[in-house]
Formats: sequence, C-alpha cells, structure tokens
Amino acid sequence: MTSAAPLTDRLTRGEGPLFFPVTAYGPDGAPDLTAYRRHVAAGVEAGAAAVFACCGTGEFHALTPEEFGVYVAAAVEAAAGRVPVVAGAGYGTALAIQYARLALDAGADGLLAMPPYLVVADQEGLLRHYAALAAATPLPVIVYQRENAVFTPETVVRLARTEGIVGLKDGVGDLDLMQRIVSAVREAEPGGGFLYFNGLPTAELTGLAYRGIGISLYSSAVFCFAPEIAVAYHRALNTGDDATVNRLIDGFYRPLVELRAKGRGYAVSLVKAGVRMRGLDVGEVRAPLTEPRPAHLKELTEIVERGHALLAGAAGGDA
Repeated sequence: MTSAAPLTDRLTRGEGPLFFPVTAYGPDGAPDLTAYRRHVAAGVEAGAAAVFACCGTGEFHALTPEEFGVYVAAAVEAAAGRVPVVAGAGYGTALAIQYARLALDAGADGLLAMPPYLVVADQEGLLRHYAALAAATPLPVIVYQRENAVFTPETVVRLARTEGIVGLKDGVGDLDLMQRIVSAVREAEPGGGFLYFNGLPTAELTGLAYRGIGISLYSSAVFCFAPEIAVAYHRALNTGDDATVNRLIDGFYRPLVELRAKGRGYAVSLVKAGVRMRGLDVGEVRAPLTEPRPAHLKELTEIVERGHALLAGAAGGDA
C-alpha cells in the first residue's frame, strides 16, 4: 500500500528519525522474514518517519537480487503504508537498474542510489549513471554521495535538474562542500524542493553542524536498537533544545562513535548486535563483515544503559 503523496513531502513532514533497519538472518544465514517484519514494524510503531530498506545498515552488499526483492516486499508489508519505504540500489548501471526494478515490483516508494561499484568515474560519467537509473523506473531517487561518488556543486545542480532525482545524501562530511552544493542548487533552482540528508555513520554526532547549513534530515542507525534515545535526540534537534542534544552527544553518541571506531564494519555489526541485545534475534552479519568482540559488546551495553539513564534523568528533572 503506497501513498499518492510525493516522497519528498512524506519525508519532510515526518516527525521521527529516518529508520535504516538491519537485515535479519536465521541461524543458517538464510533470510528470516518474520524477524525482519517484526523489526521494521517495531520501528514504524516507535515513530520512524520512513524505512530505508536494504541500504548500508541493511547489508545491501551481502544480498542476492532475489533476497533483496523479498526483503523490500517484507518491509513494504510491515510498514503498511504508514510511512514510505525507500530501497537501496547499486553496483554498476545495469545491476543498479535491475535492483531499482525489483524495488518497484516490491512496492517501494523510492530508491537510495549507492555509489557505482569499484570504478572511480568522472563527473560526466556519474551523471550518466544516475540519470540512467532515474529513467529506469518512476521511483524517485536519492543519490548517496560517498567514497567514489563525490560531486561538485555544478554536478549536483545537474542532478537536481534530472527528472526523477529528488535528493542528495551526504556520506563524506565535508561541510564546506555541502554548503557550496546547497547554495549552488538554491541559486540555480529556487523553490525546487531538492532534499539533503546527513548520511554519515551515527549521523546524530554531526546533527548540529548539518543543521547549521540547513540540513535537518539524517540517517539513524541508532534508531534500530535504541529508538527512545534516537527519538529524544531527534525531537531536541528539531525544536532547538541544544542542551538535550549536547547531553546525549556527550553521554551517548560520542562514546558510541568512539566504540564504532574500534572495529572495521562496526557501523553495521554493532548496530545488529544492539538489536539482538534488545531481544530480537536478527542473526549475525554476513561475510566479509565480522561480529564485534565480546569486550566491545559489553561496552555497547554500558553505553546504551547510560543513554537511557540520561533520558530518565531528564524526565525526572521535568517532573
């Protein structure tokens, strides 16, 4: 069940974080759609503004096309039209188009376009890639800037003028570049409604900086395993309650980011471990990612407990 409202409207009017669910596997590593539906539904019920299925946190890289299609369909079923479902699409142009069409068939509302696989293309080649992807289906496309797909402001203006491309998610973190991109598009396409997203790992840590250049939408992997903390932070950021934002950054998000830096792939595997700690068995990460070390899992538990204590302390102070 999809909404007739444009994806851009649905994303910007949502009152909660953007939810990037993990992808659930059974003990044998096969898809566990029951656990996945429960995970997605719980996120929607906790206040997510949208579900970004089978993206980076959802191990897009580890899924076969067939698995991708059934997971996106399961996310659409679990969301039940309450919030939009945006699906990942990536690799080379031909495969990205195949994933886009699978997402369309599964009922997705939009696409998050990952960088092309392996190659380092020039700006014209990147434009050709994303224009071809946008033309392949009627689904609106958000382009993910990171690694080998970093754009000049002039290129983003051309992306914004490409039919079907509605936004840019930034995973680079160069605020000077992002300010110039926002300015260039604003000048070239006044009132165009092009969307921007903070797509850095644990994006909440840089939320104040991105808000300063007018970017309020962001990915929240924390929402997967600590939705109460993620929702409280989101509310504080968007209401100007910077005291609460800073308290959560100091006591929860900064320690979490420092823990994330202790292992490769922890931006995914720590999140998945956090979901399991919350009581939903979503399985382990697939190779080549690896599970966090036991000491790091203990540290994660302590950080989450500290985050909830901060919320409880704030609530007690309001009483």
